[in-house]
Amino acid sequence: MTSDLPPQTTAEMYLPHFVVKQKLTMMVNRYEISESDEAGNPTRLMALAEQKRMAFKEQVTFFSDAGKSRPVFGFKARRKLDLNAGYDITDESGAPLGFFRKDFGASLLRSTFHIEGPGYAGTGQERNQLVGLLRRFTEIDFLPIHFDFVSAEGQPLFSVERKMSIGDRYRVSVPDRRVDFRVAAAVAVGLDALMSR
Repeated sequence: MTSDLPPQTTAEMYLPHFVVKQKLTMMVNRYEISESDEAGNPTRLMALAEQKRMAFKEQVTFFSDAGKSRPVFGFKARRKLDLNAGYDITDESGAPLGFFRKDFGASLLRSTFHIEGPGYAGTGQERNQLVGLLRRFTEIDFLPIHFDFVSAEGQPLFSVERKMSIGDRYRVSVPDRRVDFRVAAAVAVGLDALMSR
């Protein structure tokens, strides 16, 4: 039996596994994104971004190194001061890679995000609604976080997972080869910044 579905293309920058580590300082939130093995051990720094504490920027730029010598991708709000408008993800030259937005209505009970990229669209939700409610309505800051993103057809796109711990370190697994690493990384950082909003 043959499938009528077109063959799946591989994104320009596809990585099956990577980690996002957030380092907090007095003035800056720093996100380091590293390629990893299947167990989640970092193997190679891919990008990093910094943002001032207590203020979510409408634009986040990821650089190739700590010296910020070369921007490699970023995301930017479509409209300022409108968190529901969503964020365009672009490569280093400004060409579009994808889009994501938080669904604030659906997020009252379980944080929900929508994502689009070349050849796919999908939705990501917190796997555990009880954990989501505890995180939202208590001061407990070390609860596990697990988001599963699935395509409109119900196929897994990628997942973002933080184990129960102090400090934010997310493991990202990407079974769908259409999902560019830069899209999944931008969404993972966006999740961290937007979950409490």
